[in-house]
Amino acid sequence: MIETVAYARAGVLGNPSDGYFGKTIALTLRNFRSRTLLYPSERLEIRPSDADIPVWKNLEELRQHTRWRGYYGGIRIIRALLMRFTDYCDAEGIELHDRNFSIEYESNIPLRLGMGGSSAIITSALRAVMQYYDVQIPLPVQANLALETETKELGVAAGLQDRVVQVYEGLVYMDFDRSLMDSRGFGEYEHLDSALLPNLYVAYRTKLSEGTEVFHNNLRQRFESGDTAVVDAMEEWARIAEHGRNALLAGDTDRFGQLIDANFDLRARIYRISDANGEMVEAARRTGATAKFAGSGGAIIGTYRDEEHYNSLRAAFQNLGVRVVRPKT
Repeated sequence: MIETVAYARAGVLGNPSDGYFGKTIALTLRNFRSRTLLYPSERLEIRPSDADIPVWKNLEELRQHTRWRGYYGGIRIIRALLMRFTDYCDAEGIELHDRNFSIEYESNIPLRLGMGGSSAIITSALRAVMQYYDVQIPLPVQANLALETETKELGVAAGLQDRVVQVYEGLVYMDFDRSLMDSRGFGEYEHLDSALLPNLYVAYRTKLSEGTEVFHNNLRQRFESGDTAVVDAMEEWARIAEHGRNALLAGDTDRFGQLIDANFDLRARIYRISDANGEMVEAARRTGATAKFAGSGGAIIGTYRDEEHYNSLRAAFQNLGVRVVRPKT
């Protein structure tokens, strides 16, 4: 029996998506994880989890489940991952044994809130099949394979940030310099000491579920068409991430918090923020906390001062259907 996990993630600073040759800082959240089990079997089988089984108590449960989980479970992405993995092995001349297996997964990562739920399922499954077939793949290539599972196999718009931090784990600074991406297919990835971080919280809605595509539905088009506001914003986000790295290394936690606020304010200038998402940021800031989206919407991350301040954050979110946690990195 092989058991592997991959954790949720939160974007801390940088681009709202990283596919623009920018820079970003992200961290994994051990509060939530996807777990994969893989074991030998007579036939090859991808076993469904609760998210894949189309059985509900009633119509209302179907509605709530669909709003929260979306229309797809994890079977399709594990199937797509197996396609990418075997294509990679074929291209690299790696011969795989012919012993079948069953693979199953379960995840407690809040889905469709920009916390890397689908990419965690892929990353965990990739670790399991690598172990089963005794295949070693460099970490940057693992992140690329996880991305290609969604972009090439499933046609989902996505970027490398989630996959890089979930493969590397912890607190990671990423530089997606165009020359590096063009020449070798991946950027420069640096582990940072998570002990350098100030007090962080993550807050997420328990009912709002938008999905990455809602935010990113035309950002790429605007960027590629040379929209000055978007191009300039991408460059500024890269500078924010770089300044954030320097602030952490210098122990300047006040500056780091200011950059978190600046990161969100820039985002709000180039894209319409939904009322439900904006409400979370405003509620946090009214308490004196900093706040920005942790991903594409539905979850935010920021800094707080002390235990009393954290309790005031929890109270501010209590009536909004928002849960607050301290990240376990």
